Amino acid sequence: MLEGSCLCGAVTFRVDATPEGAVACHCGQCRKQSGHVWALASVPKDRMEIKGAVSWYAASPVGERGFCPTCGSFLFWRGHDEPSIEFALGAIDGPTGVRLEGHIWTAFKGDYYEIADGLPQYEEAMP
Repeated sequence: MLEGSCLCGAVTFRVDATPEGAVACHCGQCRKQSGHVWALASVPKDRMEIKGAVSWYAASPVGERGFCPTCGSFLFWRGHDEPSIEFALGAIDGPTGVRLEGHIWTAFKGDYYEIADGLPQYEEAMP
């Protein structure tokens, strides 16, 4: 069981499944919304409980980003036609027990840093 929250605590969430596909996303949208890189993992939508008011922003034709309307914490991404929801690993309260599997959308990473952790890198989404 993982529990997380936004910075101000107005939005909380609970995950009762083992997260999958933990990656660091370097796409332009994640960089702009998070200020750098967004570390995320995925669970089936029905295995996550969200409490509090979440604002959803339709960032693209395929999905939307969920954030706290009070403090602005970027917490979720969900595809319109996907059975899973992605959540910010940095929003988890306490240890996650999760390890990154790779880096996605590296073709769009910022020029001010290098990825040097030895994990697989994908110019777009993971295959």
